[in-house]
Amino acid sequence: MSLPDIILASVLFLLLVSFAVVVWKAASNWRWFNIVAVVLTMLLALVFLFPTAGVLRSRSAWHEVLESLELRLAEVKAEKADITLGEAVGAEASRSGGLIDLQSDLSSLAVEAGRRWRNLQLKGAKLQNPMSISLGAPPVNNLAGQPPEPPANAQPLVPAETLVYGFSEVADDNQMMVPAYYLGEFIVQASDPNQVTLVPTGTLEQYQLDYINDGKARSWLLCELLPPDGHVPFIKPFSQADDKNCLGVVDEELVRRLLVDASDETRLAYLEDGRASKPDDPPATKWVELQFTQNHRIEVDSPDERTLEDGGFFDGNGRALDAALQHGADDGFISFKKGDKLLLKSEGAAELIDQGVAEELGSFFLRPLTDYGFVLRRIRLNLMSLADKKAELTAEELLLKDAIRRTDQLLVANQEVKLKLEQDLTQFRVEKQSISEYKGKVTEEAQTMVAELNRLEQENAELEQQIKQKHLKIERQLDALTKTP
Repeated sequence: MSLPDIILASVLFLLLVSFAVVVWKAASNWRWFNIVAVVLTMLLALVFLFPTAGVLRSRSAWHEVLESLELRLAEVKAEKADITLGEAVGAEASRSGGLIDLQSDLSSLAVEAGRRWRNLQLKGAKLQNPMSISLGAPPVNNLAGQPPEPPANAQPLVPAETLVYGFSEVADDNQMMVPAYYLGEFIVQASDPNQVTLVPTGTLEQYQLDYINDGKARSWLLCELLPPDGHVPFIKPFSQADDKNCLGVVDEELVRRLLVDASDETRLAYLEDGRASKPDDPPATKWVELQFTQNHRIEVDSPDERTLEDGGFFDGNGRALDAALQHGADDGFISFKKGDKLLLKSEGAAELIDQGVAEELGSFFLRPLTDYGFVLRRIRLNLMSLADKKAELTAEELLLKDAIRRTDQLLVANQEVKLKLEQDLTQFRVEKQSISEYKGKVTEEAQTMVAELNRLEQENAELEQQIKQKHLKIERQLDALTKTP
C-alpha cells in the first residue's frame, strides 16, 4: 500500500470518527429522523466516494491519452507535411523532395518511359517462321481459381500495331516484378482483352530464343519505349552530393549485382560516376559545376517551331525546335540568379566563364548516358554484319579446306615422286660413279693416245725433214747429171 493511499485512508478514518463524535454530541438535541438522514447521507457519501475516485482516475488517464494523441496528431501532421512537401535542409531553404516532387518526377519519368504493360503471362510461342508469341492477361484469380472475365466494353490488352520492346520479369526481394532480360522488339499483330499476339520486327537472336524455349520468360513486360538511362538510379537513396561526387554516393553493391557480366571498363564507369574529374578523363565525360556571379538569362527555345520531320529537335545553336521540348515560359529564356549553381558540360561552362557571368566550383566525371534504342540497333547491325562476315569466312574456309585437301594430295603424289627420285638418285650416283671411272679411264687412254700422236707427229716431222733433204739431194744429183755433155 502506497503512502498516498495510507494518507487517504487515515483522512477518511478521521472524518468518520469526527462524524461519529459530532452525531453523538448532537444526539441530545436532534430527533431520530435527523440522525437517520445524516447517517444515510454519510454512508452514501462513503459508498459513492470510491466510484468517484475511479472516475477521476480514469478521467486523468484519458486526459493523458488525449494529450499524447494530440501530440501524436501534431507529429503526424508535421510528418505528413514533410512527406507531402519534403524537408527543408537549411533555415531559409524551401521544402523539397516530398511526395509532390516525387509525383512530378514520376510523371516526367512516365513521359520519358512511355506506356508499359506489366505481368503479361506467356501462353504460347511459335519460334519457327513465321514467328509469333501469345501473351495473356495478368494472373488476377477469382474464387474459382481462374482469371476473371473482362467486362463487355473492355479495351484490348495492348493497342494493335504498337511497336513494343519485350522484357522478362522476375520477382525481387520485395516480391515486386522487375524486368530482368531483354527479349527483343515486336509489333502487336492482334490484341483483345484476354490475349495479345506479338510478331518480331526482325530475327530474334539465338540467346533470346533459348531463353524463351527454356521457360524462363513466363512473365513479360512490354514497353512502348526503351527504358531511359540515368545517373540517379545507381546512387544510394538520400545520399548528398559533395565536392568528391556531384551526384552522391554510388551504390556499389547494386552496380556489381546488375553489371556482373559487364566488362571491367563498363563497370568502372558506373562505379566512378559523379567523382571529381582527373586530367586524363575523356573530354566527353567532363562536366563543370558553376555558380553564377550575376543574374543571367539563356535562350533555350528557337523562334522557329518545326516538327521532327521538318527540322529535327534542335537548331544549330542548340535551341529547341519541337514544341514538346520547348521551355515555353519567359519567352523561351531560362533565368538564373546570382548564387545559383548549375552543372554543365565543359564546353558550355567555358563559354559562361568567358562571358564573366559564372565561376567554376569544380569539375566532375559523368559517364555518357546510353541511348538503348540506338545501341540495340547498332548491335543488331553489327551482328548482321558479323553474320555476313561469318558466311564469307565460312565459304573461304571451305575453299581453304579444299585447297588444303588438294595440297595434301599433291604432297602425297610428290612424296611418291620423291621416293622414286631418291631411288633414281641412288642409281644415278652408281651410274655417275661408273661414268666417272670410265671417264677417268678414257681420259687416261686419251692422254696416252695424245702423247703417242705427239710422238708420231714428231717422228713424222723428222721423217718429212729427212725426205726433203733426200729429195733436194736427188734433185741436185739430177741437175748435175743433166748438165754433163
